[in-house]
Amino acid sequence: MKRYLGHIAALLVILLTAGCSKNDDTPPRPAPPEITLDSPTSIYTVKSGREIEIRPTYKNADDATFAWRMDKELLGEEPVLRFRTERSGSYYITLTVTARGGTDEEELRIDVLDLTPPTITLPGADKGFTLLLGSELALRPQVASTLETSFRWILDGKTVGTGQNYLFTATRPGDYRLRLETSNEDGEDAVEFTVHVRTASEVDFSWSFEQTAYNVAAGRTIRLRALDITHAFDAVYTWSVDGEVVQQGERPEYAFKAEHEGSHAVRLEMRNAYLTATQLLTVKVCPPEGSYYRPRTGASQAGCNKVYEFLPAPGQFVNEYYSATTMDEACAYAEESLAQKRYVSLGGFGGYLVVGFDHSIDNSGDYDIAITGNAFDGSSEPGIVWVMQDENGDGLPNDTWYELRGSEYGKEETIQDYAVTYHRPSAPKMNVPWTDNRGRSGEIEYLGAFHRQDYYYPAWVAADSYTLRGPCLQSRSYDQSGNGTYWVNPSFEWGYADNFSPVDRLTDDDNQGASPADNHFKIAHAVTFDGKEANLKYIDFVKVQVALNQQCGWIGEVSTEVFGVRDFNMSR
Repeated sequence: MKRYLGHIAALLVILLTAGCSKNDDTPPRPAPPEITLDSPTSIYTVKSGREIEIRPTYKNADDATFAWRMDKELLGEEPVLRFRTERSGSYYITLTVTARGGTDEEELRIDVLDLTPPTITLPGADKGFTLLLGSELALRPQVASTLETSFRWILDGKTVGTGQNYLFTATRPGDYRLRLETSNEDGEDAVEFTVHVRTASEVDFSWSFEQTAYNVAAGRTIRLRALDITHAFDAVYTWSVDGEVVQQGERPEYAFKAEHEGSHAVRLEMRNAYLTATQLLTVKVCPPEGSYYRPRTGASQAGCNKVYEFLPAPGQFVNEYYSATTMDEACAYAEESLAQKRYVSLGGFGGYLVVGFDHSIDNSGDYDIAITGNAFDGSSEPGIVWVMQDENGDGLPNDTWYELRGSEYGKEETIQDYAVTYHRPSAPKMNVPWTDNRGRSGEIEYLGAFHRQDYYYPAWVAADSYTLRGPCLQSRSYDQSGNGTYWVNPSFEWGYADNFSPVDRLTDDDNQGASPADNHFKIAHAVTFDGKEANLKYIDFVKVQVALNQQCGWIGEVSTEVFGVRDFNMSR
């Protein structure tokens, strides 16, 4: 009975319910409201003191109420919120929308940022800048905000740049007024200063460079450096390669590693408390060693076939048998002399001769080069020997020189970086004054009893002074007579041209007649600027350079003589 009654009761409920649904006219309940913020991240940004307007979109929000709250504070009751505060920071706000269909809620964040006017910081501008004529002044101001900031550089009233940085140059000395103006939506700023462009004599600063363009084979390292620096005081040297700073500090030299083939722009800036000076250099990284090797052929000659440079120091034989007025004419004279096996005198310290060959000279590991001089026992006039590969393949000696170390290389008494500046005499038949980079001075004496040409200063040097640089050996010369009548120039052990060596002459002949005689050299002795083995597989050019600064009374200056240079591998 209970089961039947249960089923009947359930059936009555279903029927009653169905009957009621069919006849009910109550409308359906509305959909709840939906909020869509106008920031996909729900984060808004505004500057302090500025108003931001937040405009969400709404669905199902007819007749809705709106409440914008921050913590418990009611900020507004409109569909749009207008928010403004002077205080920076992050503000969390809740938006609640209530309608007949229900409630929706969204949380958002407003980041209030401080104003960032483009305030300029340019160290040194308060005192102005002094720039060495011919240099560049790289001005790189720090600006508090560069976002949507405009820049204007004004030089003596004229706009000269619109970028953040400016490179100032001047072609004449003087004082230049420079101004930088910045502006953005948060404000503006300006700084004005003077750039004093001065010559080296006016600022009492100078430096020099052996060269400004370099060629080097890939995989090698060369030294770039400033020389003869005076009055740099507390200088900081900044080296940049292709616009990137690679070294900064007290060192005016940089070891450039030739890693990437092509031309590279190198900039050296010297800056101290009162002056800025710059020098631009170019380094061309050439293909690896061997790319321009020139093998020996059946037609190759052992002897050098061309003189590329002949620049003696002043000396008693200079201008005596020739009247060259250009370097080309001087080279032609030297080339003809060597071809005829006549000597070429290199004058006093630093004088040099550069020769080339019709093939590359191989590094055999033994003696590869023979240089003919006229040394004899008691009369040695040593010359340093340098070698070079044609690294860029242009057939010219404009690449990297490597010294062939001799017995005196690396000794404490050997000056590795010695420079002498020779000054043109003011009248004929006068001594030639010189000064060196050690604070010393002296003269190449005019020996009128023997060599009567008007000037011992090379006629093809147009400048009133010129500087020769290289290693300098400690002189061993002495006056054996004690009264200036008999001077002796002792030999060095090995590794120098025109030197009565007991080792590399390869003979025990005393050569008392001063006949032409050879010294022999190994390419394997080539060293890099820092004294490491260069490991050259071959060479294309040879330079011989006087290695002593010595005056020997009536005999005159110690002067290396060269009669010839040849590939000794072809003599064996």
